[in-house]
Amino acid sequence: MASIPLRLKDHSYDVLIGPGVRTSLADIVRRLGAGRAVVVSARPEEWVPDTGVETLLLPARDGEQDKTFATVETLCGEFVRFGLTRSDVVVSCGGGTTTDVVGLAAALYHRGVAVVHLPTSLLAQVDASVGGKTAVNLPAGKNLVGAYWQPSAVLCDTDYLSTLPRREMRNGYGEIARCHFIGAPDLRAMALPDQIAASVRLKARVVEADERDAGLRHILNYGHTLGHALEKATAYTLRHGEAVAIGTVFAGRLAGALGRVGRARVAEHEDVVRHYGLPAALPVETDPADLLRLMRHDKKAITGLAFVLDGPTGAELVGDVPQEVVAHVLGQMPRAPLADLVDTPEPAAASAPTAATARTAPVAAASAPTAGRARS
Repeated sequence: MASIPLRLKDHSYDVLIGPGVRTSLADIVRRLGAGRAVVVSARPEEWVPDTGVETLLLPARDGEQDKTFATVETLCGEFVRFGLTRSDVVVSCGGGTTTDVVGLAAALYHRGVAVVHLPTSLLAQVDASVGGKTAVNLPAGKNLVGAYWQPSAVLCDTDYLSTLPRREMRNGYGEIARCHFIGAPDLRAMALPDQIAASVRLKARVVEADERDAGLRHILNYGHTLGHALEKATAYTLRHGEAVAIGTVFAGRLAGALGRVGRARVAEHEDVVRHYGLPAALPVETDPADLLRLMRHDKKAITGLAFVLDGPTGAELVGDVPQEVVAHVLGQMPRAPLADLVDTPEPAAASAPTAATARTAPVAAASAPTAGRARS
């Protein structure tokens, strides 16, 4: 088991990584002094660990379709009906969508109640569950409304990963791939648990230095500007990690076009992305003009198009990138049918995690949050 500390001025917690760490939940709830818990789970009940206190279990559903204010409102209504107080705890058990929505509900309910994350997807373990960002989507774009709300603990149980379908594993590798260009060592030869730990360790150090995106934390959005636009433009047919992978290739090409990096570094972006079996081309169905419009809605864009780009001193936020340069690089990107981009061969790196054990029951998506049932 790896234990990675995240220490902030007013709040600190640990990220535990390894098989079986979900069983630490009851001890964490006890240390928080909570008398009640609400567990919001997108996974079967048998994968939800005991909290040690009276618990309301609410079913959830991973996927962008439920990453909305309506879901947050539904959850908060269930908190009220259960009698959850500010001294109690909310627990998320699911992928990145569940982590984001539950985190935002916990941030808003009673102006803040403790939350513990049990990320069950690779993407959520390496990124979404760590760092305190929560958000929901608007029709205009992804993650446009949210809050910073740090968890009280994160339990990255690698047993959960043995249940994931191939494509969902690949989705997580999109966030691992972008780590190569924001300060991580070469992760390609590492075992999966070590890749997770290295990704979390990098993010923890960045968040400690810049919790609220005042500067350095922007580097965590490497590949995300185009990535978020692609998610929206494809009606989320491209999953987050897949879209970020394409955005990472684009970021390398854009940095090259601006003279920030040389040809070898540009090529390295595609080499890393393809190593993980991730897509590296734009969908032929997308219109570059639409992508430009969507990228202007990016949260980093203040006075013009902004991207996190590689450069002589590493990755940094670059603002006011000329639209004609962005359009030219988009036009030079390889293109492929969307159906091909979401169905590429499985990479050797994306096999079931070596640290995962025993249980391999399929992960079934539950219905959207509805009235749950209490257990003690």
